[in-house]
Amino acid sequence: MVEAWLVGKRRAALAFGLGMVAALGQAPLGFWWATILALSGLILVLQRVPDRRGAFLTGWLAGAGYFVLGLNWIVEPFLIDAAATGWMAPFAVLLLAFGLGLFWGAAAVLARFAKTPALGFAAAFVALEWLRGVVFTGFPWAMLGHVWIGTPLDQMAALGGPSLLSLVTLLAAALPVVWRWRGVSGSGLLLATGLGFGLWRLAQPLPDPGDLTLRLVQPNAEQSAKWDADRAQEFFNRLLTLTAKGGPADLTIWPETAVPYMLEYSPEVAGMVVAVSGGRPVAVGIQREESGRFYNSLRVLEGEGEQTALYDKAHLVPFGEYIPFGDLAYDWFGLRAFAAQAGNTYSAGSGPQVLDLGRFGKVLPLICYEAIFPRDVNAMPERADWMLQITNDAWFGVWTGPFQHFDQARLRAVEQGLPLIRVANTGVTAVVDARGRVVAALPFGTMDALDTPIPGALPPTPYARWGDGLVALLLAGLAGLAMIGRRRVAIDAPPPGV
Repeated sequence: MVEAWLVGKRRAALAFGLGMVAALGQAPLGFWWATILALSGLILVLQRVPDRRGAFLTGWLAGAGYFVLGLNWIVEPFLIDAAATGWMAPFAVLLLAFGLGLFWGAAAVLARFAKTPALGFAAAFVALEWLRGVVFTGFPWAMLGHVWIGTPLDQMAALGGPSLLSLVTLLAAALPVVWRWRGVSGSGLLLATGLGFGLWRLAQPLPDPGDLTLRLVQPNAEQSAKWDADRAQEFFNRLLTLTAKGGPADLTIWPETAVPYMLEYSPEVAGMVVAVSGGRPVAVGIQREESGRFYNSLRVLEGEGEQTALYDKAHLVPFGEYIPFGDLAYDWFGLRAFAAQAGNTYSAGSGPQVLDLGRFGKVLPLICYEAIFPRDVNAMPERADWMLQITNDAWFGVWTGPFQHFDQARLRAVEQGLPLIRVANTGVTAVVDARGRVVAALPFGTMDALDTPIPGALPPTPYARWGDGLVALLLAGLAGLAMIGRRRVAIDAPPPGV
């Protein structure tokens, strides 16, 4: 019994460590090769675990290790006011990591029903990872496929979105476990095919950019002081100064919640904004109030300060922008603290919306967190000409979070064949073309503005037309292959120390 306990303990440590190594493929490091090697090691370990309980624990701990490192930025919001909330930081990262690790554990258990567990694990993992982006409003952050963002292989997302990238990653890791050296060759061929497709697609010409100029304003307001009443005017003045600098652009864009005031209570603010733009439109990230409810919004102001377009953020951050069941708690028990209807959290907008900005074309607005959901972007009610993400990445710190958030946003450009304009308070302000390449960007953590034309759009991609349909077919085929194959590695006799 003692020997079995030691074996289990070593396996647990190995699984947790392999998960952490797998996370090295995420931004900002991008070590995709480490992800593949770690996953191959994990699949080999899982095939040698003697029972389903051990498989679940091994997969769960590997997932926990992956998310502990990959989502380490989750501590940053708790450190904004470290004296009051800093103590919550370690609990937040551990609870999130071990909670999301359950999806890995479930995939490990499901794989044991297959005759070729390595292929079964790949199919189950990708299906459950997709589910992770849906259940409880979804959280598709740090998907395995994200390790390819910024490489030519990310172009496969135009065919099947991030789940196709994850499937390629899992297969590249699983094939050597199933077929040894032949599998290594198969893995190399798979990656080479993806590379070839990506290089071919990137070599195709893009439409010329438009002749109108956008100005992207990055005020660099630190989060700890962003809502300080004594500094509100300072941050607002930064926005006004950068908007007017060198003469106004055709359209100026400010980041999420950039304005520290609300037009409902300070209507003169709209006039101040358009005064520095010469009456030209300014898209501002600003909170708004209507009938006692508050919204995280994008409002376009122009002329004498009139509003010409409005979008309310629809996909809110649980526990950050709203409390699940908060309105029910108010209706049933009279608890106001967590109720959006009582004005104590944000209310959600109506859903994805395309704004017609006239000569600037049709734009799909995304506010912060909304850009991580490929299914939401794919649900746009009509085809846009470009996507606009306004965000406040000061919440994510300066090490990993802002860069992972940006990578996910630029993948939406690949998936849709649409350019992305991204404006951050302090984070990654950038222009991304319709194939996901960064055309221009501001230095991280600086107060500055970037003038840019609007890059050209491509026709709808297969993913824009059919969503996850291709991946569903591939997963069904892979699951069938896993069920009819034969076991390549015995699972009833684990080697010593594993």
